[in-house]
Amino acid sequence: MATVSRELGRQVGVLLSREGNISHVILGDATHLELPDIGRLRGGAGRFRGLRLVHTHLRGESLTQDDLNDLVLLRLDLVAAIQADSDGNPGKIELAHILPGQEEDLQDKEPFRKVEARDIYQLRFNFEEEIEALESEFSRVTGRRPEETQKERALILIVSRAKTARVEITELVRAAGVDIAEILQFSGGRIHPRTIVGQGRLQRIALTAMRSSADAAIFDIDLKPAQARAFEDSTGLKAVDRTQLILDIFAQRASSRDGKLQVELAQLKYSLPRLTEKDAGLSRLVGGIGGRGPGETVLEIGRRRARDRIRNLEKEIDRLSRQRSVRRQRRIRQGLPVLSIIGYTNAGKSTLLNALTESRIDTEDQMFVTLDTTSRRLRFPRHGDVIITDTVGFINDLPPDLVAAFRATLEELADADLLLHVVDASESNLERKIEAVNRVLADLDLRSIPRLLVMNKADRVSSSVITGLCRRYNAVAASALKREGLDRLIKRAESIIKENK
Repeated sequence: MATVSRELGRQVGVLLSREGNISHVILGDATHLELPDIGRLRGGAGRFRGLRLVHTHLRGESLTQDDLNDLVLLRLDLVAAIQADSDGNPGKIELAHILPGQEEDLQDKEPFRKVEARDIYQLRFNFEEEIEALESEFSRVTGRRPEETQKERALILIVSRAKTARVEITELVRAAGVDIAEILQFSGGRIHPRTIVGQGRLQRIALTAMRSSADAAIFDIDLKPAQARAFEDSTGLKAVDRTQLILDIFAQRASSRDGKLQVELAQLKYSLPRLTEKDAGLSRLVGGIGGRGPGETVLEIGRRRARDRIRNLEKEIDRLSRQRSVRRQRRIRQGLPVLSIIGYTNAGKSTLLNALTESRIDTEDQMFVTLDTTSRRLRFPRHGDVIITDTVGFINDLPPDLVAAFRATLEELADADLLLHVVDASESNLERKIEAVNRVLADLDLRSIPRLLVMNKADRVSSSVITGLCRRYNAVAASALKREGLDRLIKRAESIIKENK
């Protein structure tokens, strides 16, 4: 290798299997190698590629950052650089492998162990023993507890500059039932147009995933299809963006036929352009001489089936929407006023409905527990029965496909005589969440409907704070969980409905 490298004036490399077989021969230029596509390796405890890179250097340089990036991102067993001297003889050799151990244990140390010798004949390194011990140690360090083995494990990557990004994405991940391996903060820098984060950060992500046995990386932003694919190709981790995470939560929580159809429609609309993007890569493999026709036809059939399913879902959702409209008209003819509970997700809307109507709707301290609209009867002290409904919670930057899919459900709010906007009074970002709900109402053209702000969870803040909030927002204080302030809420709601009749 050293002789050939010096004769050509280029770096030469080989990828060796653990059995010593050569899987690839690589020819680079004078300063670096471009490794071939050797496929993805999904995350897993103690998993290495089973390949080591041995290559030449011509200018006396040590292992470069590119070499170390290849070591981490491709999960190579090790990488070795041999100096080719001016006579074409092998000189100094330097090799490196990844160190086990958690990031906090390494502190400021490099996450690699490096071994070097003056020449290859003086190198003291038993590869078989070292790689066996290394994988055993990685498995020990990253081993999951038995109760965690069935849960998907993910890194949370904070890229957005929003101050609340960390809290919200963490809550969403927990609501999705995903085990959080670690949270990495990268906000403040520019977003890389191809891989979201730069090479140095990709290396850190891959190392952290390997040490924490993570299978996926969840971003607090939305990704372009090409970005997600490039990130997955670089790290071997499944890339999940914010919209995909919210859709997954909705898919887990939808229980009614209507809700399931709407979630499926949103998922298909989200995945269709990504299906196209993935197909583009697959088409290159099956296209050309000997590959035209069947492969491309199968891909096109997949896209066409997705579009057909979208059309069928839209028709079915419209049919169910008309049925709901008939039921709403029946209620209107009966002359029953309608109160609709709205608000940011996890503000306590379902708990409030339970408290007001003595119901037992499922409630949890998680986002998006309620997806399906629930209606109950409530008796006002002076004006008799009213219909009170609970709706899906809102969130900042609710995915457009999800809003479109649930539009038929959300449009039921148009028939409400009063919107009870429930707010978590203990929330530090209260104002931002109120504005997020107001934006959704504006998008649905529902700003003209009377609204009453309900400062829920009043028991979690001081009386002076809750008094100030109620005065500022012309709101009424309540604690749905402790059933406090409900009489004031009912009287205020009844008064507003009477004024607007």
